[in-house]
Amino acid sequence: MQGGHASVLLAESLELLAVRPGGLYVDGTVGPGGHAAAILERSGPSGRLLGLDRDAEVLEGAGQRLLPFGARARLAHADYREIPRLLAGERADGVLLDLGLSSVQLDTPERGFSFRTEGPLDMRMDRSGGETAADLVNRMSEPDLADLIYRFGEDRASRRIARAIVSARRQARIRTTTELADIVRRAAGRSRRPGLDPATRTFQALRIGVNRELEGLGPALSAIAGCLAPRGRLAVIAFQSLEDREVKHTFRELAREGFVLLTRRPLRPSDAETARNPRARSARLRGLERGEAA
Repeated sequence: MQGGHASVLLAESLELLAVRPGGLYVDGTVGPGGHAAAILERSGPSGRLLGLDRDAEVLEGAGQRLLPFGARARLAHADYREIPRLLAGERADGVLLDLGLSSVQLDTPERGFSFRTEGPLDMRMDRSGGETAADLVNRMSEPDLADLIYRFGEDRASRRIARAIVSARRQARIRTTTELADIVRRAAGRSRRPGLDPATRTFQALRIGVNRELEGLGPALSAIAGCLAPRGRLAVIAFQSLEDREVKHTFRELAREGFVLLTRRPLRPSDAETARNPRARSARLRGLERGEAA
């Protein structure tokens, strides 16, 4: 646990990566640094880690967390898609990607990721530029909004929700998380899944759209796999079905090119872990190994 954030599937990730002393590892979504610290501990005394995150604020916290490891840890404000460039020809013994949000992001109201507390409708992982969620909901046409909510949120009420958003913004610009959540709940009605807030899927869709989370995911995974040393491993934790589907299909394609699937089915958190950390319940972990001939 670091700053209220519990690293999901931590033990399973370390085992799947087969972390060993002296290796070079990459945490492409370093977050608060929990997975990274565990990798550095297990790869000591000479193992190295390159940690990336597109969220500069979260990366700063990771830097503090990893200070005891000194020069063994190198951090970069970058997207995981930049791993091949940052490795600059070096081969990694293991790469980890945790595609979920950190609790630090979710529990900070001014970041605008959660509908449970009021905050500005932002949702950007990198707040140095780009459109916010407020920009999207106040700019996009009704058909485009409906398409985004259906595609990235898989919400069958997407048309009703988009219509309600457009109607509401005619009166005044939609600015806060709670304002949007109330609009969505009234339009969507009761969720078909017990315990699932009707606003959940719309917020997921907007977050994916704002951060372009699925853009180039498959090609990025293939490029990262190409940076592995022989017998090097790639492990990916996904939290929603769209991401996990892309990971699964990409890994299957790579398996036809000489890579080895380590997980025919994704690893899931134990009952004990989900009891400690309910946010872990949707996590799925998949792994791939580079064969000698790949």
